Amino acid sequence: MKFLQKLQNLPEKNRKIILWLVVIFVGFGLFTFYIKNIQKKLKNFEAGKIEKELKLPSLEGLPKIEVPDFEEATKETNQ
Repeated sequence: MKFLQKLQNLPEKNRKIILWLVVIFVGFGLFTFYIKNIQKKLKNFEAGKIEKELKLPSLEGLPKIEVPDFEEATKETNQ
């Protein structure tokens, strides 16, 4: 408890500096933890497994749509 009293008796400028140092330290620790978890998840990532879980419909039975070539269409209009 003496630590808190010492901290409270410091000038406001010093208390703010200590507060921001603690915030930066805790933030850096959380950021490091977050990055490590993302790395672990990316290592365990399996694209085929997710595709099966989502149960996406196949697009093989759909008709093909032909898109005209833009360059040919512009050449025909310019001539």
